[in-house]
Amino acid sequence: MADWQDNLTSLLEELRLIEECKAETPENFNQFCEFIAEPAFENLSVELKQYGTKARFKTKKKRSISFTVNFPKSGVDNFHYIISLPKNSIQLKLNLKIRWRKTKKSITEEKDLPFMKDVFPSEILKISKENLITDVIKQYKNFTYKAYARSEE
Repeated sequence: MADWQDNLTSLLEELRLIEECKAETPENFNQFCEFIAEPAFENLSVELKQYGTKARFKTKKKRSISFTVNFPKSGVDNFHYIISLPKNSIQLKLNLKIRWRKTKKSITEEKDLPFMKDVFPSEILKISKENLITDVIKQYKNFTYKAYARSEE
């Protein structure tokens, strides 16, 4: 076979694999949400409730899951931890968006970050719910300290 035929065969096989991965990745994200994120967020919601803070989570059709914390003893959202799967992803390289507001009346600000940057996409389905809870708390703590420090200025 000529070189160009080998190249064409290789290209078509690679394209087939990419399409296969694009089909599997949303299902893998669904598994991540169902077996890791939702139980983690549920546990965290229950714990926060004991401190008078309402929290909830919501999944958007194979694309994102968000965890929202309200101001203590309030119905106003304070902090959002949003994990999303980029469109046309071929692996679980997830994005994290943090949204917050310093006071109940301030506008919402946001920041985009890589989701758990030290975890490879192939390891996402192996994250424990405790590790996810730890990351949410870390991000919430960072936000809270920055918001508090800025409000003192």
